[in-house]
Amino acid sequence: MEIALHPLPAIEADSPTADTVQTRSHRRQRIASPPDDPFLRVLPRDAEVEPDPLQLRLDFHRESTIRYDYAGGRVKVALVSALDVAHALASELDLTTGILPSDTLWLAKTGTGTRLALWVPPQVHTVRLRERYDAPPRRLRLPFPGLVFLTLPDGQAPYVFATPARPASTADTLFHAPAFNVFDSGRVCAGTHRFPTDPAKVSASFFASYFSAALDTARHKSRRHPEDIGQLWAELHAAKATAYPVEDLVQRGMNSPGVRRRAPCPDRST
Repeated sequence: MEIALHPLPAIEADSPTADTVQTRSHRRQRIASPPDDPFLRVLPRDAEVEPDPLQLRLDFHRESTIRYDYAGGRVKVALVSALDVAHALASELDLTTGILPSDTLWLAKTGTGTRLALWVPPQVHTVRLRERYDAPPRRLRLPFPGLVFLTLPDGQAPYVFATPARPASTADTLFHAPAFNVFDSGRVCAGTHRFPTDPAKVSASFFASYFSAALDTARHKSRRHPEDIGQLWAELHAAKATAYPVEDLVQRGMNSPGVRRRAPCPDRST
């Protein structure tokens, strides 16, 4: 595998400037010759194996990465970029996504796992709203605008945002999802609800959960009722509305001053 790392100018092992990388004594000890083959330590002494000479070594320090090149019989030492190393190794990987859900907007592979953005078209949903813990939840049939769910690995609580139409670009404007259980950041307050690990099932799981009429997630979701999205829910349910009034959506970043700190998620179990 050929790795082009675009290093700083190489420092020959016998060059006086090599002391800027390591002290002279340490340099003599570590880079005068390649280390012995480590696998020989676990083999019987009389085992006949072909030598496997070391060609390249990378040492990752706290603030630098050093490359030792043993090819050609002469050791070369160079400072290299850790990011270049990562890119060089990643270029050898073949990444596939498999079959994605039909309404996938984009996919990102991160250090913590895969994230998917999924589009849910405008439609009517039946939700369960718990207004008091000593009373059964109310069932409301409500229209919702188009929603974008950002799913996280391992069944973590997703993010959800509203949008008047299916996004065509990552620069499209997102709005606050007009629902309880969603913080100003867009992160869903899961409480005791457990989301599935399958991204395609996250949106259905969101609507199947219990919504709590808590004011910390009721604000900043409606232009008509900026302090309580529950009032708009009551109006839409009473009117048997079939389409969400998208002109009532609140753009992200337009919250009123004095946003309160996020409260712990309540227990919404049955």
